Amino acid sequence: MKSRMEFWKVAPGGFKALSGLETYVHDSGLDHALLNMVKLRASQLNGCAYCIDMHWKDSRAAGETEQRLYGLDAWREASYYTDRERAALEWTEAVTDVTDGHVPDAVYNAAREHFAEKELVDLTWAVAAINAWNRLAIAFRAEAGSYRARSQG
Repeated sequence: MKSRMEFWKVAPGGFKALSGLETYVHDSGLDHALLNMVKLRASQLNGCAYCIDMHWKDSRAAGETEQRLYGLDAWREASYYTDRERAALEWTEAVTDVTDGHVPDAVYNAAREHFAEKELVDLTWAVAAINAWNRLAIAFRAEAGSYRARSQG
């Protein structure tokens, strides 16, 4: 699929603002492996090939196992995710897919068992950011496949 435009060049101010949110999330103290999983899962839900490619590669570069990455679509049935990861993935799905209503209380309560208030807000910022990136990449048809994993610092 051919890219429609280089949106980051057309509106660099918006790109800089969203990149600033990414920097905040990266520096929030949340585990980077968890953040990669959340970004990958939201990208799967949204069908964003560019972001799936990116976050798969970043996860592998950071040492994530192929088993956990391949199983992410069926995380509920796989025993190799922690309870904290499960809460984060369920939160990610609920925040990403709000077409059927609001985030259920049960999902919020489960997330609060594993995340302090600030952690949950920061996790939500991460989900909001990846959903915005997904929508930009999908709308302007960012080409998947050429991304190179960044340094994991």
